Amino acid sequence: MSQPLRIGIAGLGTVGSSLIRALRSKHDFLAERCGRPIDVVAVCARDRNRDRGFDPAGLEWFDDPVALAGSANIDVFVELMGGDSGPALDSVRAAIAAGKHVVTA
Repeated sequence: MSQPLRIGIAGLGTVGSSLIRALRSKHDFLAERCGRPIDVVAVCARDRNRDRGFDPAGLEWFDDPVALAGSANIDVFVELMGGDSGPALDSVRAAIAAGKHVVTA
C-alpha cells in the first residue's frame, strides 16, 4: 500500500472532532477504497485539555494554525476554525504557499 495521506486539522469543535472520529472509525475501509491510509497526524485547537470524544495521543499539537499549515509533516490542511479573515485566512494562505492541499468549511 502507498504512503499514508497525512492530514492536519485546525479547529477541534464539533465538526473537527467528528471528522477525526469518522476518519478513525472508517480507517480500514477508506484505506482499501483509496489505496492508501488516511491519517490525521496533527491538530491545532485553543484548549488542549477539552474532552472531544477521541484520544489525542500520538497527534502532534500546534498552538498556531499557521505553523500547522506549513508543517512538513502534513499533506492536507483542513481549516475548521471558521471565519473568512484572521487566523483562518492566514493559515489557508500559509498552506497554499507551502504547497498543501486545502479543505475549508
